Amino acid sequence: MLVRTIRDIKNGAKMGFSSLLRRSFSDWSGTVVDMGNKDGELRVFMVAGEVSGDSIASRLMASLKKLSPLPIRFSGVGGPRMSKEGLESLFPMEDISVMGMWELLPHLNKFRVRLKETIEGAILFRPHVVVTVDSKGFSFRLLKQLRARYGWQESNGPLHFHYVAPSFWAWKGGEARLKGLANFVDHILCILPNEEAVCKLNGLDATFVGHPVLEDIVEFNLGKQASPHDLKIEGNSEDFRRKYALSPGAAVISLLPGSRLQEVIRMLSIFSHAFDQLKDSIPELITVIHVASNQHVENYIDGVIHKWPVPAILIPGGHQHLKYDAFSASTVALCTSGTVAMELQLARLPCVVAYRAHILTEWYIQYKAKIPYISLPNILTDSAIIPEALFQACTPTNLASLLMKLMHNKRLQEEQIVAAENVIKLLFPSERIINLEEQMEWKFPNFTPSMIASSTILSHVKS
Repeated sequence: MLVRTIRDIKNGAKMGFSSLLRRSFSDWSGTVVDMGNKDGELRVFMVAGEVSGDSIASRLMASLKKLSPLPIRFSGVGGPRMSKEGLESLFPMEDISVMGMWELLPHLNKFRVRLKETIEGAILFRPHVVVTVDSKGFSFRLLKQLRARYGWQESNGPLHFHYVAPSFWAWKGGEARLKGLANFVDHILCILPNEEAVCKLNGLDATFVGHPVLEDIVEFNLGKQASPHDLKIEGNSEDFRRKYALSPGAAVISLLPGSRLQEVIRMLSIFSHAFDQLKDSIPELITVIHVASNQHVENYIDGVIHKWPVPAILIPGGHQHLKYDAFSASTVALCTSGTVAMELQLARLPCVVAYRAHILTEWYIQYKAKIPYISLPNILTDSAIIPEALFQACTPTNLASLLMKLMHNKRLQEEQIVAAENVIKLLFPSERIINLEEQMEWKFPNFTPSMIASSTILSHVKS
């Protein structure tokens, strides 16, 4: 079924997805689409609790609408990008955007209230499919309680998909905990190589769809030819410098402090002191601060930016071209660990990764983690190609030193740029699900993670 669906997608790229799939509706017998056909629509309940999850989910929503032969109705929890695709969120996504065990404690009551509201919202919506994106703390509690509500023998209960596998590979005993997920997760949509195989070994149905950051290339380079050997995003440095009247000698550093309010408050203070130390050593230093699409984060940064030690330019979230133009105009970047590290890889912008958390969360990570790195490029290459300043080492003095060294060492910059090319290649989805004779005919960018994820959901056969 999946092979046939992928073939339909390939042909549909030229013929028009919806019209082609409606002409071949009989191919959907027994699948998720067939479930929706009985009601004349496909109801999808989606939940994202992070800015990155909002982006992933919005692209999935767009792809589902392209591929589904039925009208789709969405409900759930999400952010501004999901809203643009037709979701009316049950409550602000920021209410569940909390990371870390001890960081969650002050918000525990609100978390429980929002979880209950989400469960009730899903029950009332009567979805055919529930899709949770990342945010495993909230997502898995939701899926587990929904499955309990419907009961094990409930034939009309929705199928459960979770997009972005939990990072079991990073933790001691992480793989063993996968076995329990099969009780309430029907399919995992994996974004990293090797995750699919490990999930399946532990009884979880899974598909490696590719890393969502690859879709930035499609959005940015729309209409251009893309090759796995030349996949990067080149912004317009001259336009950016002209737009903000930057002098030719201005030294620009991109700063990405995070997407959750807690981490932004913690990291921005450290970053501010680091730039205070840098300003005397780097003439005409300019900071470009990339602000996440989180209302709480936007309000906080607006309130503290007047105290920033050097001239700063704020880049609002959701403006892809402006973001990559800023990357192109920058010499290096400083970022809080997260998805942004992969965006910097696409831009081939050398960076320093920093991270601090609650002291008890840091202790737990150091005790339970089985890998020495926190940034995905370093994890994938198993090397410290990107400097990381973590926990107690994440000090203003250390960050200033690492940035100075990176800015003035072309060899270190080039090492990161070369490594980025290899990292991006690892993020591509496997093409084994297409017939081998077709592999040379259909390549990225048509073969995108959200398209593969959508086809996997729609063609899933309920057992």
